[in-house]
Amino acid sequence: MNTPKHAASSNAPVPTNGSGAAAILSAGIGAFALAVLAIAGDKWAQLRSDLILYKPTGPLSGVTTAALLIWLFAWGIFEWRWRNQTVAAGRIITAALILLGLSFLLTFPPLTDLF
Repeated sequence: MNTPKHAASSNAPVPTNGSGAAAILSAGIGAFALAVLAIAGDKWAQLRSDLILYKPTGPLSGVTTAALLIWLFAWGIFEWRWRNQTVAAGRIITAALILLGLSFLLTFPPLTDLF
């Protein structure tokens, strides 16, 4: 019996999704860090003054810089660990979407005012 030419051969490399999963999860972590730091920067005077990197923007400059650094650090760690692996993308995307949803809720003014 002949096998079709387009059938997968045993020598074909297995595609990995670790790099993409690392980018997706780190984006969720970065968004969540931004929301938490924004709330913390608004509510605690000491942290607010520590987060001022550029006076005209106030603590927002430190909040966004810190969130960016957290995002890059998370991406670097996940990329280093998962770059040549196939990971459970469904679970990772779910976790990233949960973090993104929490980030949205934490930056919604009526909820932010509760803290």
